[in-house]
Amino acid sequence: MEESTKNLESLVAPTIEALGYRVWGLELQGGFKNNLKVVLYIDSEDGISVDDCATVSEHVSDILDMEELVPSPYVLEVSSPGLDRILFKDQHFKESIGLNVDVRLSRPFQGRKKLTGVLLDHGDLELTLRDKIGDRNIPVDAIRKVRLVPEI
Repeated sequence: MEESTKNLESLVAPTIEALGYRVWGLELQGGFKNNLKVVLYIDSEDGISVDDCATVSEHVSDILDMEELVPSPYVLEVSSPGLDRILFKDQHFKESIGLNVDVRLSRPFQGRKKLTGVLLDHGDLELTLRDKIGDRNIPVDAIRKVRLVPEI
């Protein structure tokens, strides 16, 4: 599914950028018995409004329908990444070093499937996190999702 996500993102990114936004990330959820849900996160220097999401949704749904890369029926959700944004790309991780993150794992690591702490480093094979126990080198292939923990 990761390859499909990258293909879809590269297909819609030029249109989104032409509208004045950038693609923060894209997720594919569900699928088999349920409708496939395409979740597209967009961002801009000025923030994202509901109208921005509606504009992008209109253009992206036209592209998805014309290219037929997503099996019908599907649900398209366009959203701001929010304060607790998911980190999708290497650049997101680099910009988030020193910040608190919530790491969800696809398999247990040191007996846990959820870790929260300060992001120290992110490489091709490991993510380094400092929590109250100490520094942990988490295998990247065990990571399902990483989100920023908003500091309010």
